[in-house]
Amino acid sequence: MKLNLKYLVLTLLLFLTEVLIALYVDDGFIRPYLGDFLVVILIYCFVKSFLNTPVWPTALGVLAFSYAVETLQYFNIVEKLGLQHSRLARIVIGSSFEWLDLVAYTGGIILVLLIESRRASR
Repeated sequence: MKLNLKYLVLTLLLFLTEVLIALYVDDGFIRPYLGDFLVVILIYCFVKSFLNTPVWPTALGVLAFSYAVETLQYFNIVEKLGLQHSRLARIVIGSSFEWLDLVAYTGGIILVLLIESRRASR
């Protein structure tokens, strides 16, 4: 385990972007889909900030995690845990399943893999 400053800075920038989207954007595309696209990149960068793991397993692990959270939304996990009145739980876990979110997550991971493969070829 070794701190990677480049990934940590990217994590912080992406987190700030996500917060700004959550606070100031209320539309039908940027908030629901660009936010989901960016969140998988954020999680990937966070993991890579602290762990020197290979690109593909890390990216696929983040994608699987994201799919799992979306699946939990399908089963209304927030309500089943009794957290429906917790704004934080509804924001972090989410409260509604959307098939297009899976597409957004996949697109974000594809971008990660493209950037990482281009970086590795240099």
